[in-house]
Amino acid sequence: MMTSKPHLLIVDGMALLFRSFFASAAMGHYIRLEDGTPTNGVQGFARHVLTAQSLMKPTHLAVCWDMGAQTFRNELFDGYKANRPAPPEEMHPQFDMAKEVSELIGWQNFGEVGMEADDTIGSMVEKWKEDAEITIISGDKDLLQLLNPNTKIAFTKKGYTEYDVYTESRFKEEYEIEPYQFADVKAFMGDSSDGYPGVKGIGPKTALQLIQNFGSIDGVLSNIDALKPAQRTKINEHVEMLKLSHQLAKISRDVPIQAQLDELLINDYSTQTIDTLQQKGLTLIAKHAKSLYSLV
Repeated sequence: MMTSKPHLLIVDGMALLFRSFFASAAMGHYIRLEDGTPTNGVQGFARHVLTAQSLMKPTHLAVCWDMGAQTFRNELFDGYKANRPAPPEEMHPQFDMAKEVSELIGWQNFGEVGMEADDTIGSMVEKWKEDAEITIISGDKDLLQLLNPNTKIAFTKKGYTEYDVYTESRFKEEYEIEPYQFADVKAFMGDSSDGYPGVKGIGPKTALQLIQNFGSIDGVLSNIDALKPAQRTKINEHVEMLKLSHQLAKISRDVPIQAQLDELLINDYSTQTIDTLQQKGLTLIAKHAKSLYSLV
């Protein structure tokens, strides 16, 4: 008798935390504790994960975090994410609080100093891609490079229930390349959000066509004489930035993941957990969990 594989839900914690914070902060809703500490991002993050768990029915769950602002990418390139504004003051206490609440609810937190959450997610996928069906929740399209036959990505859309889901087959149909080649596309086109330019003058459409035609950055450089003169000039002028941009775009898959898959097994939520959340003033999370999981 065949048994189904575990279903591992990997949550991009920082992406959901920021998304939840700005969704409510835009209306001035910070949902403060009695001591004035804002909790809007934390409560939105936790409610989002609880809802996702109810919808997607994973058997295992992990939450991945950035661990500080500086990573190896900043050492490679001073301009990496340098254009991003600092988080609002109301966000500062919520970074640690989100991890504490995650642990309180029973979710495992993961992160590595000097690496991004993307790298931790990529390393989890690499470790468990043969052992589990994996769903990643994020808003970060960089993660498309992690798609494989057992891994899909649910990109956040609206509220807690709407997602744009990419499978490996959908990606191949739309982009006509393999997922791992997406980092090469990003290297040519750059990423204004992450602050690296790629090759100036080459946009997303041309970047994709180059990889479709030549397979990789090395393939393009080996066939540089076959390109249009204008493209050839742009690439030759910015070849070092092209190679650096590829290092920045490529997700690392070698972050040490010490946990075993069975340690991520989801346990039933208890009324004691709900009581603790309420005692801490996190009433929205408590109510949400009670309604989703019929806890009295």
